[in-house]
Amino acid sequence: MKEQLIRNILHGMAGIIDSRQADALKNVLCRSLQEVSVTEQTDSKMNYADENAHFLNSFVAAKQVEGCSAKTIGYYTATIEKLLTSLGKWVKDITTDDLRGYLAKYQQDNSSSKVTIDNIRRIFSSFFSWLEYEDYIVKSPVRRIHKVKTAKVIKEAFTDEDLEVLRDTCDNIRDLSIVEMLSSTGMRVGELVGLNRADIDFNERSCIVLGKGDCEREVYFDARTKLHLSEYLDGRTDDDLALFVSGKSPHGRLTISGVEKVLRQLGKEYVINK
Repeated sequence: MKEQLIRNILHGMAGIIDSRQADALKNVLCRSLQEVSVTEQTDSKMNYADENAHFLNSFVAAKQVEGCSAKTIGYYTATIEKLLTSLGKWVKDITTDDLRGYLAKYQQDNSSSKVTIDNIRRIFSSFFSWLEYEDYIVKSPVRRIHKVKTAKVIKEAFTDEDLEVLRDTCDNIRDLSIVEMLSSTGMRVGELVGLNRADIDFNERSCIVLGKGDCEREVYFDARTKLHLSEYLDGRTDDDLALFVSGKSPHGRLTISGVEKVLRQLGKEYVINK
């Protein structure tokens, strides 16, 4: 508790005294409190939890203002909440060793890949750098935790023959249209499921997609995609605005997981037919 009390005092003096003066103050406090018994009251722990929640909410609000997506905000929030709950410490008392130990244990307990651990590290870096920038802490404890080295794997691209086999694997016009749209435009699945019927310009064979950071861009599809997409839309009996909908009633907008499920199933069939 003495060490924590000293750190609290030093945090409170941050920006008022320089590093040399802070070292001198720390030495004086250590000598003065050497024979003093310090205990923590229960309500102080509750105050720490409340302040941690305040810091996290303020950080999340800043990210929302910066334009981060709801999915990104949710990932940031869950990751940081898990850290704070696991450590059970005031955010200003979290050290580099605390974070290293947490990341090592997380990787061991969850058999996480290096990519996952580095993603978590980057979230911690963003959070503590923001705390430092806002003068809530003197220095981010993530500074001394370096980027996790990961192997760069070059994904093998589909050949024209592979795409033909994949097309032949499709047993309905919707799945075929999805494959054609993704392959001819290069758009992300998240961008695909956000499209509406009205977004498609069949004359120009183009559409406007909303990408990361809410940036719009125009993409173009080929004549084959136009034919399959027209056939799919002409055969639709629902009145949903979405470009692609689920196959079962009430035919709601297809989600990212829904498209991924379709592609996984096609992939399995593709391996069998290859």
